[in-house]
Amino acid sequence: MVPQIEEVELVAYVDKDPYALDALREESKVAPALCFESLKEAIAATQPEAVLNTTALAAHVPLTTAALDAGLHVLVEKPFAPSVALAEQLVEAARVRGVVLMVSQNYRYFPAPRAIATMVHESALGRLFEISIDFRRYSTAGPNGRGRHHLEEQPLLVDMSIHHFDLLRLILSREPHRIFCEAWNPEWTSFSGPSVAVASIVFEGGVVVSYRGSWISAAPVTPWAGEWRMEFENGEVTWTSAADSDSTQDNVVVRPRGGEPRTVALTPMPRTGGFGTLTEFAAAIRAGREPETSGRHN
Repeated sequence: MVPQIEEVELVAYVDKDPYALDALREESKVAPALCFESLKEAIAATQPEAVLNTTALAAHVPLTTAALDAGLHVLVEKPFAPSVALAEQLVEAARVRGVVLMVSQNYRYFPAPRAIATMVHESALGRLFEISIDFRRYSTAGPNGRGRHHLEEQPLLVDMSIHHFDLLRLILSREPHRIFCEAWNPEWTSFSGPSVAVASIVFEGGVVVSYRGSWISAAPVTPWAGEWRMEFENGEVTWTSAADSDSTQDNVVVRPRGGEPRTVALTPMPRTGGFGTLTEFAAAIRAGREPETSGRHN
């Protein structure tokens, strides 16, 4: 369900599958008058200001285009679009119409990555030169068969790792300029596309990132944001976040060079995850500004 915040009023739900709408009405007690089988019908009936596009990737471009053509602001689920060229088309369409186009990147709305970004920007431990990220989960077909992400062309890099890459952009405020990546899929997995990947990313300023991600790991699982180790000129920082969407599990440990480790007291955020994302979307519309994770920055 869509996060409920006071700045946003839900005026319609759209799904081309009538059975899905039946389930929505039955399980979530949504009024039938708010349910539509087409975006065009919903727009005509409710005259909304904005659209939240949570469809599968294949529908992102056509539905986002339709909403932009109607002059509506759009918050679209990640991954943004199937290709850079299509993403650029959407960004240009939003620019021409003067509306907000934002990509949902909910992992950045947690206390730990916010604290880390501040630490990096203030050079609290001197210059940052290396980052290591590990993401481990085990996902296999259940009793009802394979899930949606098991069937995707890029179930790890495009559907999951994109969260970690967005966190890198938040924390570093820099662009990558050299990337090497190997992604593969052992033959025994339930996945159609690569479920494991190893990457080396060099950012502007010389920061080197070592990334390892896996949907099929036998090792202890990591929080959804992964396990991070960051090497600075004057110390090391390890941190985790988004532990099954529980912000109280965010953890940051600083170890000054030659010193003892200490746990950082994190500032609570009133709205995290999807609530934080929707709050930023509403604030950008109200202020007429570009949101943090605009289409242009995705």
